[in-house]
Amino acid sequence: MTEEAIEIENKAIAKAYKQLLKVSYQTLTEDDKKMIRHAFEVALDAHKDQRRKSGEAYIFHPIAVAKIVAQEIGLDATSIAAALLHDVVEDNPNYTLADIEQLFGETVARIVDGLTKISSLDTEMDVSLQAENFRKMLLTLNDDVRVIIIKIADRLHNMQTMDSMRPDKQVKIASETLYIYAPLAHRIGLYNIKTELEDLGLKYTEPEVYSDIAEKMQESKEEQDAYIKSFSQVIEKSLNKEGLNYEIKGRPKSIFSIRRKMVKQGVSFDEVYDKFAVRIIYKSDLENEKFIAWKIYSVVTDHFTPNPIRLRDWISSPKSTGYEALHITVVGPKSRWVEVQIRSERMNEIAEKGYAAHYKYKNADDKEDNLDLWINRLQEALENNEADAVDFVEQFKLNLYSKEIFVFSPKGDLKSLPKGATPLDFAFSIHTEVGMQTRGAKVNGKLVPLSHELKSGDRVEILTSENAKPNVNWLDYATTARARSKIKSALNAHTKEIAEEGKEILRRKLKQLKITLNEKSINELVNYFKLKTSLDLFYRVGIGTIDNPKLKAFASSRSNAFMSYIKNRIRKPDVPKDIDKDEITSKYDMLVFGKEEDRLNYSLANCCNPIPGDKVFGFVTINDGIKVHKKNCPNAVSLQSNYAYRIMPAKWIDSSQRTYTSHIKLSGIDNLGLVNEITRLISENLHVNMKSISFSSDDGIFSGDITVEVKNQTMLKNLMDKLKKINGIDKVTRV
Repeated sequence: MTEEAIEIENKAIAKAYKQLLKVSYQTLTEDDKKMIRHAFEVALDAHKDQRRKSGEAYIFHPIAVAKIVAQEIGLDATSIAAALLHDVVEDNPNYTLADIEQLFGETVARIVDGLTKISSLDTEMDVSLQAENFRKMLLTLNDDVRVIIIKIADRLHNMQTMDSMRPDKQVKIASETLYIYAPLAHRIGLYNIKTELEDLGLKYTEPEVYSDIAEKMQESKEEQDAYIKSFSQVIEKSLNKEGLNYEIKGRPKSIFSIRRKMVKQGVSFDEVYDKFAVRIIYKSDLENEKFIAWKIYSVVTDHFTPNPIRLRDWISSPKSTGYEALHITVVGPKSRWVEVQIRSERMNEIAEKGYAAHYKYKNADDKEDNLDLWINRLQEALENNEADAVDFVEQFKLNLYSKEIFVFSPKGDLKSLPKGATPLDFAFSIHTEVGMQTRGAKVNGKLVPLSHELKSGDRVEILTSENAKPNVNWLDYATTARARSKIKSALNAHTKEIAEEGKEILRRKLKQLKITLNEKSINELVNYFKLKTSLDLFYRVGIGTIDNPKLKAFASSRSNAFMSYIKNRIRKPDVPKDIDKDEITSKYDMLVFGKEEDRLNYSLANCCNPIPGDKVFGFVTINDGIKVHKKNCPNAVSLQSNYAYRIMPAKWIDSSQRTYTSHIKLSGIDNLGLVNEITRLISENLHVNMKSISFSSDDGIFSGDITVEVKNQTMLKNLMDKLKKINGIDKVTRV
């Protein structure tokens, strides 16, 4: 570069820095300005030899990110300094986290650490590493929510300046943005940024669609402006009469949301009616906010007919993002549906700035509100981070509720849950103990299955029992990360209990076969049954998969000492290295799809070649049926982001763990208490679940039908043998 060019660039850098100080949403003190200046100087030095793909000096990127943080999000000086320094440690080996802590203090260092990506990250190689990167970023929420917010600002600037990248990189980054960053921005209440991220995501994943909609919106802009003007003229007179201080704005819907509507409703651009919303922003003190909002509602509905099912009152029950407003849909001029959003200036600021404005208006003595609750709930979910990274990110996405429902407890307390939540989610949201002891649920006074989908306004009552325990099916019913993580923990504990019983059963059975249960015999058994851990062995004995005939076969193979000696001379048996591992492993031998665990025809994708036991999902192709991909397949993020409606949940299962439905017919002589004895025997049998039961009696002879769920034939046989022993039962047959 020539000296003249360097001078021009230095002037541009100085100008960008001065602009950063001017646009801050929060008032900066002299100390704040000193810290920001110091951070700027460190960043300038660290990035002095770096250039972006576009050719411009790298320092423009941290300044732009800091500007988004300061102006659009409205965070404090600490965050602005951290934004300026966010790539310093990662990009310059001369600066360490210890240096940052020494220069700027612990808080800035912690935020910068959260923002420093995994150094070995090679996103070209493996998407699960990208998921690992998301996991690291999300875990920093435990320390400081500002990490996520600065990360979103960083991603926004990268999306705004992606034109000079390779097309495949553009699609990859855009898919990631749609997959996790846009939902995150929405969840923290950064609606403007979320909208821009979604639009930019669409621009790079479906460029033709994006430019087509953008062009059409530009063409119809004049018509929209004229329509908003005609709408405003109708209500202005009445609003002025009420002496209100207000402003009416038109807000075009985002390109991404119009595209989503077109796909969801199967319509063309011209057939999407609500391409814009009318926003009425009014001045008011805090006391009269609600009163004035409903007054404006009254004026609007005096002139235009409202759609009663499209009324959304987020003033009485704010969204868990902190968002407050009154939304109504009315029949406007030319008989068109128009969405009207009524907000005070305070509500508007919270909607625009999200997290920062939310805390600006929050008093120290205010009780914990929805956003605090969400962050606390999220931290709880993050603490349970035993799952692999891809699972973890999928789990986390459950927390990014795009839509919420509000339900009531029997006492009238309001609870917010994600759309699609079930009574189980409600139970765990009250308390873990309530969730664990759930026996059933009543919604609006009626008994419902635990898989019942709750709707806004439902009154939910949870029926509990000390004997109730979580079972595997609960994972199919629960949708929130909190409920799922608690159920998984309980199931793990339950399987270990069964393994303990299994160990004692095995000790007794081996004693009959003149074999002592010790480390040597356990190793031999684990090898013989081709298992991984001793816990696997005990668990399978406990549930009856490894029964007497199988143990006898083992004993006879063991007693043939001469053959064993020959075999051992040829090959020393391998002792599995994780024999003492404290977990139940599975012999994955069957692939099932969807909540119902259906067995369907499928083929394995060539891009990632999944094998039994891999975490997988099904993708419904246009010509080749269901293709099964690994969750960390290079194409996973792209498929999840762009074709979510064609993704099918899938998993490898251990067929020995699968439950099967069986029908048993009983007949015999009727006597008092017989039915009670039968049901008691079945309910005492830990590994059998009763689905239905019916009995009829005719002149002293009874017949009965029972439907049960069992894991294998051994269990069913044991149950039938026990039923035959009940006094009065003559015949027990399997249908």
